[in-house]
Amino acid sequence: MTIADNLRTVKSRIDQAAKRSGRDPEEIKLVAATKDVPAGLIKEAINAGLTDIGENRVQEAKQKFDALKDRPVTWHMIGHLQTNKVKAALEIFSVIQSVDSERIADEISQRAQNTVEVFIEVNTSGEESKFGIAPEKAVRLAEHISGLKNLKFTGLMTVGPLTGDRVAVRASFRLLKSLFGQIKGLNLPSVELKYLSMGMSQDFETAIEEGSNLVRIGRAIFGIEHHKQ
Repeated sequence: MTIADNLRTVKSRIDQAAKRSGRDPEEIKLVAATKDVPAGLIKEAINAGLTDIGENRVQEAKQKFDALKDRPVTWHMIGHLQTNKVKAALEIFSVIQSVDSERIADEISQRAQNTVEVFIEVNTSGEESKFGIAPEKAVRLAEHISGLKNLKFTGLMTVGPLTGDRVAVRASFRLLKSLFGQIKGLNLPSVELKYLSMGMSQDFETAIEEGSNLVRIGRAIFGIEHHKQ
């Protein structure tokens, strides 16, 4: 199976999950999670129609960005971002999905030269090993971001619990969707909430059934030998 074949299979699975949920498959954005994936393989995926790339680490992303700068793709930061890496991140990413504190939001706002799309990352599973703001603090962070310059707050992101327990996975995604509705209902200034970023290779179909419209998929596209998720 080539990467193009894998991409077709993933898109077909996205379409089927959307149709099962009575949704239009066209409304679901696919971001390829490319941690540990070499630029040559990413190029193959772009040639097969991939438009969005998600990276976890700024340093690794920089090397690939330089190798792929002639390719018309959108770069998403999907890993934890430290304040001392914000300046370098803004040279690469136009979407930062992993804002989880007022401190990091302030730093992005101060350093950004142009408007940056940001998502709040929420730890919906309560796992201590995960980054993301606690669900009960998400609304306050949303209100804070809405008052900052250069930031366009457009989404919420979560990583589902790393478990085979489908009930726990669904509960995690439902919590994010509930927060999405709550924040959207506040009609905050400078907020255009439109993305629910949830679902990876192991659980993206469940995520779509629960309302996700942006999935971050690596292993199912690039293969287990190239991608550790």
